[in-house]
Amino acid sequence: MKLVFAGTPEVAVPALDALIASERHEVAAVVTRPDAPAGRGRRLVASPVAERAAEAGIEVLKPRRPRDEDFLTRLRQIAPDCCPVVAYGALLPRVALDIPPHGWVNLHFSLLPAWRGAAPVQHAIMAGDEITGATTFLIEEGLDSGPVYGTVTERIRPTDTSGDLLTRLALAGAGLLVATMDGIEDGSLKPVPQPAEGVSVAPKVTVEDARVDFTAPALRVDRVVRGCTPAPGAWTVFRAERLKLLQVRPVPERTDLAPGELAAGKNHVHVGTGSSAVELLWVQPQGKKPMRAADWARGVRIAPGERLGDGDVG
Repeated sequence: MKLVFAGTPEVAVPALDALIASERHEVAAVVTRPDAPAGRGRRLVASPVAERAAEAGIEVLKPRRPRDEDFLTRLRQIAPDCCPVVAYGALLPRVALDIPPHGWVNLHFSLLPAWRGAAPVQHAIMAGDEITGATTFLIEEGLDSGPVYGTVTERIRPTDTSGDLLTRLALAGAGLLVATMDGIEDGSLKPVPQPAEGVSVAPKVTVEDARVDFTAPALRVDRVVRGCTPAPGAWTVFRAERLKLLQVRPVPERTDLAPGELAAGKNHVHVGTGSSAVELLWVQPQGKKPMRAADWARGVRIAPGERLGDGDVG
């Protein structure tokens, strides 16, 4: 089939690579978000998908909005059979959805109808799910509600961050997306409506959502840190400055610390929660590079009774 691939971030690149490598399909063009400012100089930078497409000699379309008439005209000229989508980042209007005969097929990183929305991997980890996966489905105008073509499953490991899990899902999902295109082309795959039960929603995780609440149980604290790593980054407050929490570990045998209370030993830093303690393994103080928590504690000289989370950033 002739395809127009839509995607923007790094997580979409494995799927694009898999489609380019497929002998049965031609990626005629790529649709991605416009160049965005990045870095200290805030210069405009092309998306990872745009860069990969340019390397492969594929036409790149960067509409400001997918309903722009110039974009729709070019899409009609290309006349794709199907438009596979991975993390494109913009809502597609009905006029665009109707152009390819086989529609737009999204690769979503959850087992739908669980975790519809922008941040399925982060929410799956924070909710304590043991199994997740990826789903291909036909895009409709609702939120990730279209009929399903196929799924793959993936176990969530006890130490997985959202970055770890998303990397694995991107690779497994790339194979699923190619298989879905194959099945659509030969007629062996028909989309099946999603069940009405089991729907959950995964909105974007904000910076405020990523603030760690140490009155929560230790397992919840661990899940929030892992779910918010690498983005938006779990954090707390220490001496009126933001402290990023990059990695923690539950310490179920220690129950003598109040929520947020710090206790530093020679090679460890414990902090109390609503249940047992967690050990801080890696942190990042404001304006500094990531460091081992024990090194950070030696530098700041934690006083008896000092706590994380008290007050606001000054």
